[in-house]
Amino acid sequence: MKKRIGSYPRVRIEGGGRAVVSQAGGVLLVETARKTGLDQAISAALAPWRKARAVHDPGKILLDVALAVAFGGDCLADVGMLRSEPAVFGPVASDPTVSRLIDALASGGPKALAAIRTARAHVREHVWNLAGQAAPDAGGQVIVDIDGVLVLAHSEKQDAAATWKKTFGHHPLMAFV
Repeated sequence: MKKRIGSYPRVRIEGGGRAVVSQAGGVLLVETARKTGLDQAISAALAPWRKARAVHDPGKILLDVALAVAFGGDCLADVGMLRSEPAVFGPVASDPTVSRLIDALASGGPKALAAIRTARAHVREHVWNLAGQAAPDAGGQVIVDIDGVLVLAHSEKQDAAATWKKTFGHHPLMAFV
């Protein structure tokens, strides 16, 4: 029987300059996911897409992809940067495993998307209830800051034109609460 791999390991933080990790900001993101219950909620929501003999939890795989994006990754293979710190991020699924999960979720279509959205909504409501008057919606309205952000991307296309900052990329609108 294979041992199933669940959430992230607990990290003990201490000063002194030993046992330093390269993605220290990731500890904050992992602990936020754990404390809010996001890791467990996403895992429960994606349980229907977990194969019977699967080793890696689909919820953790998806959160690993989100962490890779937060670290600047721009493709699924960038979860590889998490593999260099197993004490912080635990075992990380292989690139083919990540790709198979994304294929399975894509074939699930609206059902998979609804499951993820529902899990996120429950966690957000839980956190905002804990925050009480400090919650973003405590005043009866939520302020959304919409800003254009230049996202750099390498381009090998023939005759590709650089952006106004003389780099390659795209300029999506980002919304922040």
